[in-house]
Amino acid sequence: MTRRHHRLLDEDDIRVRPGRGNSRPRSKERPEHADAALGTVMAVDRGRFTLELGDGTEVYAVKARELGRKGIVVGDLVDVVGDVSGTHDTQARVVRRRERSSTLRRTADDTDPVERIVVANATQLAVVTATVDPEPRTGLIDRALVAALDAGIEPMLILTKTDLKPADEMRALYGPLDLPLFTISHKRVPAGLREVLAGQATVLVGHSGVGKSTLVNALIPDADRATGRVNDVTGRGRHTSTSVVALHLPGGGLIIDTPGIRSFGLAHVDVARVIHAFPDLEALTGDCPRACSHDEPDCALNAVDALDASTAVRIDSLRRLIRSRTAESVGDDAP
Repeated sequence: MTRRHHRLLDEDDIRVRPGRGNSRPRSKERPEHADAALGTVMAVDRGRFTLELGDGTEVYAVKARELGRKGIVVGDLVDVVGDVSGTHDTQARVVRRRERSSTLRRTADDTDPVERIVVANATQLAVVTATVDPEPRTGLIDRALVAALDAGIEPMLILTKTDLKPADEMRALYGPLDLPLFTISHKRVPAGLREVLAGQATVLVGHSGVGKSTLVNALIPDADRATGRVNDVTGRGRHTSTSVVALHLPGGGLIIDTPGIRSFGLAHVDVARVIHAFPDLEALTGDCPRACSHDEPDCALNAVDALDASTAVRIDSLRRLIRSRTAESVGDDAP
């Protein structure tokens, strides 16, 4: 036996490879962040958030790892730590999301199981549509109203470009809803609309080209939102707003501008609740059979189909939504 084997080993001769068993156990306890500041999410850009603190300081932040997959959207109230001075090249961390008072959701289509949260904590939803150029699409209006009422958000309808074409047809369609309805002519915002928006968090939804950005610029002179034109061939507007952003109104409150959308899926809304977005029609369903889908031969709405043209159009819109949700046909936003 060699001399090497006779030498006694000591601790310097033994190398221990670090492994999971030797690492410090991860604590399940999360820091309380008692000193966190409260902020409102005003914009989201590729995982980075623009926040506004209670004193008006604008802070840029990222989401802390402890939040995991919990999403943060415009309108959220969040707790933020780190450098909240708002000075150039500083960055804070969002560590908590406060409970939401409302959540406006949509899906890509009526069969898509993935919900997309448009905005959080909105108190009002304004569906913006032009009377012409582009032509109004009642499908999107009806779908947005369904989503708003399902989320507990007060809806309203804003009709733009009424100097180019009167709003008579749209008033006939949506007047029976007792829905706040405002018209904009020559890009002038009526005083009544300014009053309704004051002190509220109002999200604007509509197709591209209907005048959402023009409306925002009229309400907030220094907003400088880009505006576009409607394609002469397709009749569709060009996307000018590319992300959701919240802006302060001069009289108090927020306007939340959203990019123009082509569809508003309602896969997240129970089909039985769709009728609640049509209160004028719901009032006519008293004689419907038990568990009526409102799209069957014995439905009471069949007896009122011929009352007037606008009622017939609204019944058709209701039934298109119901069919799209029951997968009998694919819903779209055409009138």
